[in-house]
Amino acid sequence: MENHYTIPKNLKLVSVALIIVGAIIITYAFITQPSRAWANLLLNNYYFLSLAIGASFFFAIQYITQSGWSSMFKRVPEAMMAYIPYAGIIMLMLYFGMHDLYHWTHPEVVDSDVLIQHKTPYLNTPFFLIRLVFVFIVWTIMTQLLKRASQAEDKNGGLKYFERSEFLSKVYIFLLAITFSFATFDWIMSIDVHWFSTIFSLKNFVAAFYHGAVVITLIVILLNEKGYFPQLNKSHLLDFSRYIFILAIIWGYFTFSQFMIIWYGNIPEETEYYAHRWENGFEFIFYSNFTINWFIPFVLLLSQAINKNIKALKAICILLLVGQYLDLYEQIFPGVMHYAVFGIVEIGFFLGFAGLFTFITTKALASSPLIPMNHPYLEESIHHHVH
Repeated sequence: MENHYTIPKNLKLVSVALIIVGAIIITYAFITQPSRAWANLLLNNYYFLSLAIGASFFFAIQYITQSGWSSMFKRVPEAMMAYIPYAGIIMLMLYFGMHDLYHWTHPEVVDSDVLIQHKTPYLNTPFFLIRLVFVFIVWTIMTQLLKRASQAEDKNGGLKYFERSEFLSKVYIFLLAITFSFATFDWIMSIDVHWFSTIFSLKNFVAAFYHGAVVITLIVILLNEKGYFPQLNKSHLLDFSRYIFILAIIWGYFTFSQFMIIWYGNIPEETEYYAHRWENGFEFIFYSNFTINWFIPFVLLLSQAINKNIKALKAICILLLVGQYLDLYEQIFPGVMHYAVFGIVEIGFFLGFAGLFTFITTKALASSPLIPMNHPYLEESIHHHVH
């Protein structure tokens, strides 16, 4: 049983090349179009952070529910969590672009807007940065504690560290529910400062969990194609597909609920959010977002034949990576740029961040044994068969 992942030389070179190409385009964007550059920085850093956060939640849920089927693959979400502190460092850079991203940071705007004045005790730059630093400290500490308990379990065996991981996971998801909610309010919802939604943070949390599970599935499939995880079978694929299927439904439910309530209520302060997303080129993004993230996975994954087909599942996962990008583009760009734009800047930012995420994740994946040999449910995972 191959139990150590070795980063292919070509993959390492590609990831470094993507970082370099991305850095060049990012520098060009900040010099020529700073507002567009800041919008892309927020979008792409949050995009890959959401995947890491979603993976950490998936990791914690497996311990809390004492799931056996997934124990063989836990190194994958564990490796994805490594991106979180790097995302925190990049997110601190928002301090220099807050005037481009957030309407409420302009003193002259605040002076003439009673509603923003009412929100000033919360929406002000110092408190914004304090909250930003705090949530990343919490996430980094908790994910590091989970990783150390996981590695100690692998080294020493027994139930002591498994039970510790289960306890830490319960603490983590409680803290994550609170901190992630405030983070999404701050970084994304406050772009449209006059608008708010009571289910916005929950919708984004589901999206993070949803697409984090998608990337875990995709990485497991790609590793299997390279000869790792030879025990991966159709029952594992079925369970991964079930996660994607049910999360697609939940994502669709919250997305439609948020829209339907606002549309039915027809209150101008609320409907303006969607009005901006039905003009200036955003209409295609709006409908594509719902089609890709809900309709396609819902329809296709109704079939168990597709659930168990590794090539079909791989294709769906790749499509859903596009879906998460569209979802965040729809949330960020209308409030910052006010018109739809996509070109070399957007491509360069995504490639650069994709290279960074790949480099960090693969390095973390190679730093520990790929299969947790002392996990108490490993045998159940290896011999997992449903039907």
